[in-house]
Amino acid sequence: MNENRKYIVRIAIVLVATSFLVKLFSIQVLDDDYKAKAESNIIHTVTEYPYRGLIFDRNGQLLVHNEPIFDLDAVPRELQIKDTVMLSSMLGIDYEDLLSNLQKAKRYSSIQPTTIVKQVPNQVFAQVQDQLVNYDGLYPKARTIRGYEYDGLANVFGYIGEVSKRQLNRDTTNYYKSGDYMGITGLESSYEKYLRGKRGVKYKMVNVRRVEMGSFKDGELDTLSVPGENLTLSIDIELQSYAEKLMKGKIGSVVAIEPSTGEILTFVSAPSYNPAELAGRNFSENFRDLSTDSLKPLFNRPLMAMYPPGSIFKIVQGLIALEEGVIGAYDKIYCDHSLIGDHAPQGIYDMRRGIMLSSNNYFARVFRLVINQYPEMSQFEQAPLGLANWKEQVGRFGLGRPLGVDLPNEKSGFMPGPDYYNRVYGTGRWKVSNLTSLSIGQGEILMNPIQMANLAAIMANRGFYYKPHIVKSIGESGYLPPEYKERIETGISAEHFPVIIQGMADALSGTAPRAIVPDITVCGKTGTVENPHGEDHSVFMAFAPKDDPKIAISVYVENAGWGGRAAASTASLMIETYLKGEHTRQWLEDYVLVGDFRDRKRKAPAAPVLVDSVGTENNQVLETEEEIE
Repeated sequence: MNENRKYIVRIAIVLVATSFLVKLFSIQVLDDDYKAKAESNIIHTVTEYPYRGLIFDRNGQLLVHNEPIFDLDAVPRELQIKDTVMLSSMLGIDYEDLLSNLQKAKRYSSIQPTTIVKQVPNQVFAQVQDQLVNYDGLYPKARTIRGYEYDGLANVFGYIGEVSKRQLNRDTTNYYKSGDYMGITGLESSYEKYLRGKRGVKYKMVNVRRVEMGSFKDGELDTLSVPGENLTLSIDIELQSYAEKLMKGKIGSVVAIEPSTGEILTFVSAPSYNPAELAGRNFSENFRDLSTDSLKPLFNRPLMAMYPPGSIFKIVQGLIALEEGVIGAYDKIYCDHSLIGDHAPQGIYDMRRGIMLSSNNYFARVFRLVINQYPEMSQFEQAPLGLANWKEQVGRFGLGRPLGVDLPNEKSGFMPGPDYYNRVYGTGRWKVSNLTSLSIGQGEILMNPIQMANLAAIMANRGFYYKPHIVKSIGESGYLPPEYKERIETGISAEHFPVIIQGMADALSGTAPRAIVPDITVCGKTGTVENPHGEDHSVFMAFAPKDDPKIAISVYVENAGWGGRAAASTASLMIETYLKGEHTRQWLEDYVLVGDFRDRKRKAPAAPVLVDSVGTENNQVLETEEEIE
């Protein structure tokens, strides 16, 4: 029995020994993972970040590309840095910052790589790459930042930045990881899912001397990065550049739209900044300077600035009144200056002449007819019903709510309704006379410049619009989200547009002679917005040509006085440049560039001769500023 037990024990020992020998053979010979460790190798994970999609203008001109940079990761357990001062000098990073980052890396993990230096420019990395071999535990990581072919359009492009903890917590897709970059504002944000692409991963074997020994398991676990989709914008970069030139030194915006598609041709927010300022290692410093600048260059005025529209809103008032049937296009109203202040002369007005001369008193009376449609009621009872109906009609023009532009942070503007005045005056204690300022686009009404340009597009299309958008197509397939192809109707009958449009064409001889373009019939409307804090704001919206329009535009120049001056002149030059490919009136360009819009001969315009169509009497091309003055 004892003899048998002795053999059993010996057999067990042999089996265990054999098991260990087999395992040792497997570890040392068959298993690459253990083989790597046995040879003092390290499996290094390399994240391959994809190239973000490129951005082109409507004519295929490259606007935004990618530039290589490098982050430097550290594995604290492997670190051997003999001269930290020299390393910080080589990499162009503050010595104290480098020490702080190294300490953070050690506290985080001794074996996990942690980024200690971010965004080393390619030219710097090229100079120090060979020397980094002497610093054990440091691993460069290729990244990219945005590069720009053009120093404008910053408020359109937006910028990218490192994903925050809050954004990581809100990422339900689990796509992002700490240290990733994502679009923060502008197109970089709203089209992030198309632009970002897809990360790849490579597993490399690196020996103790940090020399690559090849791919782990011959790369069978590696995944390739996928570049992001390219964007083709609707922006015409040549027209955009000219608009930015005209707005230099001014505060305001220029927005131009192709009426037949809703594609935005120009999008100027002035003042702005060079988009390259918010790319690269100086982001934080530059962002701080820009965000504290008193002129607010980061403020996206076409989408976020909300202004009273002034007299351009009379077009909406006229269309609503005609649709409601409270007045006919050729019904005559005698207007003195008893209801509201006015620069238009006293006299008899119909809809066309009211638009042409921008009569405040005519539209104050028209507005009253819209509000007071219930003669059996008192004015205090009529006003809330009439205003509620008016607000609903106004909303069909895309006013009082965001249009749905493909950029973030679009504001809605404001169109007051009964609830607002009930809070201000008390329920049943206000009537139409409290609303007179609304009739001329003042008071509580607020619109942003993109809504003003869209209003011009509605007039060009005789009653419908497409959501304004800056991206023309995405990727090679030419995809465009379907909401930007949907035709949106205002509900205004087509029969009501001709008289308003003719009034807009005539207005160039009435209030905006600088907007007249040789050989092109421009239909426009000026606005001079009262500003209690200084000079009035200059507003102009227009479309051209009158028949088969190609461009709709709004210009808003703060503190520049009459709409027929700064805004109309700028729009005129833009229209001519886009439709003719050149601008021929150097005196007008000089006038805009100098920016002296003081009203030297301020007076009410004389009543011009009305003709049945736009002819020489009211569409005369004025060649010099002296002829206009």
